[in-house]
Amino acid sequence: MKPKVKSFLSEDVTKMKAMLRMLNLHTVCEEASCPNIGDCFSRKTATFMILGDRCTRKCTYCNVSHDRPLPPDPDEPYNIANAVRKLGLKHVVITSVNRDDLPDGGAFHFAKVVHAVRQLNPDCSIEVLIPDFLGDRNALKTVADARPEVINHNIETVPSLFPVVRHRGDYRRSLQVIKWVKELDSSIVSKSGIMVGLGETEDEVIRVMEDLISVNCEVLTVGQYLRPSKNHHPVKKYYTEQEFKKFEEIGYRLGFKQVFSGVLVRSSFHAQEVYLNLK
Repeated sequence: MKPKVKSFLSEDVTKMKAMLRMLNLHTVCEEASCPNIGDCFSRKTATFMILGDRCTRKCTYCNVSHDRPLPPDPDEPYNIANAVRKLGLKHVVITSVNRDDLPDGGAFHFAKVVHAVRQLNPDCSIEVLIPDFLGDRNALKTVADARPEVINHNIETVPSLFPVVRHRGDYRRSLQVIKWVKELDSSIVSKSGIMVGLGETEDEVIRVMEDLISVNCEVLTVGQYLRPSKNHHPVKKYYTEQEFKKFEEIGYRLGFKQVFSGVLVRSSFHAQEVYLNLK
């Protein structure tokens, strides 16, 4: 059964959107039509999406627009840092579209945002949700050297579905990126997430969990895929809360330090609580 999403239409949500537009900022909450947008906005939290709102890839599950990107906005690092300060955030998540058009995939811009947020908000913990940078270890090192508390790279799905849903993605490359996180800086929390309902089997999901453990991934999120429109990949199965609970139990048994598994779980949903549980 398709899950019901609670609607949040409040003055806080309206003000949050107005501030984002004023600062020329994008959130993945809006661009990807996240089902938790109302809840997160009502809490005055958001996952900021840097490097524009046009992606160089066209994954069949994603609602972010696919188009020729614009040059990076040089004011974006300060604008995001200012937004974090205005919102009084204690934990912020920074993600991006894929920027395969840039030599470093946007890694230097990521680092600039982390530094700007840290300068204006020294008590705010920072989580980055990064693309695969086409497997460029030096690009990842640029991000790691900025010292965010958490680096997340979502594996998204099982190997058999990568050719179908992840345009230009590579399962082994994504695992390598996650592995490099702890090699570059063992103090950074490594995190990944998977969507279910795309056509995978339970055994395939468990094998992905095992692969993530093998590359020292510490935090796992598992959530239900929801089709953004009829033009996107169809939902093959709606999982029950009991099935999500089973994934959570298996994840802890395999050795993850934190597992967040549920119908409406997304990689950045309640990210602060997930991070604080590790401290």
